[in-house]
Amino acid sequence: MNGHAIFENVRRYRGIASLYRQTAAFRPSQRWSLLEQASEWEARALSELEAYFAARADYAAPLAA
Repeated sequence: MNGHAIFENVRRYRGIASLYRQTAAFRPSQRWSLLEQASEWEARALSELEAYFAARADYAAPLAA
């Protein structure tokens, strides 16, 4: 997957997380469940970014040697 697609996925994941947080503000009875969902989407975004930059570092290491 190219960098543009990765960053688009990250943008989507963070957008979904934001919607969960916004919904949690208006649904106090479901707040903790919604915030947990938001946290899971943020973790997906972070995981995607980490994998992308790790792959770039692995690719660049042999070129630097």
